[in-house]
Amino acid sequence: MVPKIRRGSRTYGLLVYLYGPGKRDEHTDPHLVGSWDGFAPDPGRDTSPDPDPKAALARLAAVLDLRVKQAGTSAPIQHVWHCSVRTDPGDRTLSDGEWHTVARRLLHAVNLAPEGDPDGCRWVAVRHADDHIHILATMVRGDLRRPRMNYDFKKAQAECRRIEKEMGLRQLHPGDGTAAKAPTSAERFKTERTGRPEPPRETLREAVRQALAGAATENEFFTRLRDAGLRVEVRLAPSGDALGYNVALPGDRNRDGQPIWYPGSKLAPDLSLPKIRHRLTTAEPGQETTTASSHGAGHPDWSRPARARRAATTVAEHTLALLNPTNDEAAAQLVGAGELLDALAQTSPGVTRAELRAAARSFERATRSHVRAEQADTRAVRSAARGIVQAGNALGRGEDGGATAMLLSTLVLVTVAAARWHSARGHAQQAEAARQAAAHLRTAYQQTAAMPLRALRDQGRALPDAQRKSHEATLRAVLSEPSVRAGGTTGKNDALIATLAQLERAGHDPEALLRQAIDMRELDTAENMNDVIVWRLRRIAQLPAHPGKPLRRPQVHTPTSRTSRVPKTGPSVVLPHPAVADQDRRTPRR
Repeated sequence: MVPKIRRGSRTYGLLVYLYGPGKRDEHTDPHLVGSWDGFAPDPGRDTSPDPDPKAALARLAAVLDLRVKQAGTSAPIQHVWHCSVRTDPGDRTLSDGEWHTVARRLLHAVNLAPEGDPDGCRWVAVRHADDHIHILATMVRGDLRRPRMNYDFKKAQAECRRIEKEMGLRQLHPGDGTAAKAPTSAERFKTERTGRPEPPRETLREAVRQALAGAATENEFFTRLRDAGLRVEVRLAPSGDALGYNVALPGDRNRDGQPIWYPGSKLAPDLSLPKIRHRLTTAEPGQETTTASSHGAGHPDWSRPARARRAATTVAEHTLALLNPTNDEAAAQLVGAGELLDALAQTSPGVTRAELRAAARSFERATRSHVRAEQADTRAVRSAARGIVQAGNALGRGEDGGATAMLLSTLVLVTVAAARWHSARGHAQQAEAARQAAAHLRTAYQQTAAMPLRALRDQGRALPDAQRKSHEATLRAVLSEPSVRAGGTTGKNDALIATLAQLERAGHDPEALLRQAIDMRELDTAENMNDVIVWRLRRIAQLPAHPGKPLRRPQVHTPTSRTSRVPKTGPSVVLPHPAVADQDRRTPRR
């Protein structure tokens, strides 16, 4: 049950809308379900011989405004309190009597018409649809004083939560005032009228978040906004310093032909310029941090997007370790994880981009709460996001696809840990948003990991029986220990066996690396523990994420070989230009 509160000054005008056909003829059978004394005239059920709708509306407006006129200049200018209350689409249809009860309880909760108070404000509740009512009250009491109505929205929300529980309706999560502002009715109607896929406010919010992902300076942030095709207006002080900024979509204009500007703070609480500046300077100078922007790490055959994603996976593992339910500093890491998702969403191939965008949008709600991290250092995770953006778009196949699956496997655990962190603090909306992000990431992971895991399973099944049995014995010895979740070996182990065999060929100790991968982090939240272990092993040992094409290795000299052939180096692949220019980037090795 969702209450929406507004204030106005035109009682008659609001009644005309409530009893009218609506903007799209959606109002059916408008009528009163309750009033302050039970005897208010109902324009929708006028039984007079010659009903006059306008006169009936005028009579109702007059009785509602009686005390307002009596109070004269002491009455508030915005004297109309308007609250619409809507049930969830999956809820049962409430009767008129139940809606009357809802209206009385809400008016009592916000102190407009307390139960048993003969001087309460005058009000009516109008129903013109099955799933909601409108409550109209005039904010002057019978003793001609103004009602005390501090925090009416929060009180109405709390009462709705109690009503949901008592009436058997879907129980929604209480808010904490940190959510982004939803599009207004006018914005939604204009979106439908113009054929846009979504309101401009939501499009701009996503574009600003993506421009901020990994940005190093304020100027770079504004440059990214302009490069994304947005109109940008920076508000300057007399000194020339930026005070704030506005953004607008090209072609989105008002009736006067002027661009419709949105300040950053109206898109989301954390997108104001002061909040952005704080994010850009969160890291403490002089503190050593693992950087993820080194594109030269890894095998030279791997593309820059693949290397950036591998580096980001290492940082995501570190972020996962910091998401301890008792650690308030983890709030900053959630913001960094959101930037990582935004960077990944804008550089991934089309097959997974929709799911990753949905994951980033959902997780955006999980990055905001009233918990403030004062000492957290987010340079590593922001550097990882920057590296992904600068590396450019990744392909959905080969090493790019495998490295993306490796990163997504870890990000699923990060979002699940974020849900646990918020749940421990009672942040119901943020926890639900993190769980939704995890669901989208799992879908994207399954789409991305299908090809590399299939190749690994084929390689595992092709191993000689003796070698398979040896690695199966290692798995049984390690995965059956009490420190590993029971039942974690369900399903086929072919991909994991193939990885252990490749570790052995590369000169590693498979059992030691297997224990290291398991001890890195808990695995209880993993849907497929084997997949997580596979990606951890391949990242630790620098094995290719997509094993379909073996890496070039120099031939090892043996006593029986007098010469060794050096494989020829093919022409370098021309990579797409990165999304953001970087003057310090070195030319890729050839």
